[in-house]
Amino acid sequence: MTTSFSTTATRCENKCATTGRRRRKNSTTRTSSSSSSSSSSLVPETLKEMASDPEFQNTSTRLKAFGQKALTREEAKKRRRALENVGVNESFASYIETNKGSALERQLPPSILQVNIGIYCNQACSHCHVESSPLRVEETMSRETRERVEFILEKSEGVTTLDVTGGAPELAPEFRNLVRNARKMKGDALKIIDRCNLTVFYEPGQEDLGAFLKEHDVTVVASLPCYSEANTDKQRGRGVFERSIDALKELNALGYGIEGTGRTLDLMYNPGGAFLPPEQSKLEVAYKSELKEAYGIEFSNLFTLTNMPIKRFADFLHREKKTEEYMKLLVDNFNVSAAENVMCRDVVSIKWDGSLYDCDFNQQLDIGLLGAKAPKTVFDVESVEDIVGLKIASDNHCFGCTAGSGSSCGGAIA
Repeated sequence: MTTSFSTTATRCENKCATTGRRRRKNSTTRTSSSSSSSSSSLVPETLKEMASDPEFQNTSTRLKAFGQKALTREEAKKRRRALENVGVNESFASYIETNKGSALERQLPPSILQVNIGIYCNQACSHCHVESSPLRVEETMSRETRERVEFILEKSEGVTTLDVTGGAPELAPEFRNLVRNARKMKGDALKIIDRCNLTVFYEPGQEDLGAFLKEHDVTVVASLPCYSEANTDKQRGRGVFERSIDALKELNALGYGIEGTGRTLDLMYNPGGAFLPPEQSKLEVAYKSELKEAYGIEFSNLFTLTNMPIKRFADFLHREKKTEEYMKLLVDNFNVSAAENVMCRDVVSIKWDGSLYDCDFNQQLDIGLLGAKAPKTVFDVESVEDIVGLKIASDNHCFGCTAGSGSSCGGAIA
């Protein structure tokens, strides 16, 4: 069941292209080095915005009153009611097979080990499915768990990618140890990804972050939801865009994103509202043109990511009374080709506490691996081969990965 979403895509591209103030690279308000506003931590500003944000305060109050599990169940019920109202009464897994897609099961060992090393972040983005913020200090990977992850990585010959995410993964105490040891263990055979929010470059203790990433040949996948300052700051917080531009310039100076250097700098886009991403290839052209012209910035690839109807984005949909509208959009644009390539077929997700999941979204909803005998944590497996044959857990949020061109941590999939 697929329908066109070109109108939505055009609206999205136009918003990013025309909204907000864009400084030119020769502007006297910018320099080739970091600006003064980028030289201090973003955390105080983020905490200030969180304290004055009524939506955040309301969610915080409800979380304390009812607990995370109760709120997650309530969120799932809202999605289910919305789907029933648009005529979808079967499970996501059944829906795939009804539409002639392959069953969700692990036929081969995953090649991607995705590690959420901690939830702490210097930002608190409005769309964040992890609900990261500077308040999530305690939720970070221990040395023992990190060492077990490394053990599994060493034993899993088929794993070719270590994908490190967060929060702001670089702020986790074990981040550099994991990257350093993984590179030493696997050499050039392993692709290591750092999912970076860019503003982390200007947090205390991160002055040498760029040099560290370069030294260990880490691919940087950086969040930049728009090339407009106003749109980016609206979604990610005041001052984020300016710091992001400064960080991108630093990465370019290190060779990242520059053709011929072999250092990959990818950008990640997600919509600023309840609509699907535009066509990835076309938006990449616009991003490259705008960032080069305005700031002299280059990058390798642009990935588009659909907003998943969970956590903070689910709260937004509920407040705006758009849950049913958005779920209908996802279902109407269901793409069986995307369903064949969903990332959960080739990834295993590890939480900061060592728990195992089929993907990062399931991790945030605490939907573990399926089966009574399925391993629960990294301490229950020797390698990723141990989960071959398991069915992949899914729920109604998964329609977000199969709409339009599909969505994954690597961008469009169809």
